[in-house]
Amino acid sequence: MIIDTNTYMDSAFGNSIANKANALANVNPKNEEAAMATAKDFEAVFISQMLSPIFESLPTDGPMGGGQGERMFRSLMVQEYGKTLSESGGIGISNAVYREIIKMQEV
Repeated sequence: MIIDTNTYMDSAFGNSIANKANALANVNPKNEEAAMATAKDFEAVFISQMLSPIFESLPTDGPMGGGQGERMFRSLMVQEYGKTLSESGGIGISNAVYREIIKMQEV
């Protein structure tokens, strides 16, 4: 029996996105640091999703030889790239998301 770990990784990543969306709605307005952290986490997930197709299109026939392990490693690497890019200034999404979080809580 062959287990497709990509399905499990996609499911886990999808659950992570849903958890981030739920966290956006539950941030306390008095805790602006938590709102910014949530916005940065959202941006990291967004960037990871945008980078994922780029890395999936790269050939896997290199020193590692491809295979399931390399595909799994790539997905983890792309997530870390997303986090790193978000922490180093990102692409501006976190600021917009932060403003929306604060705006939603003022209502």
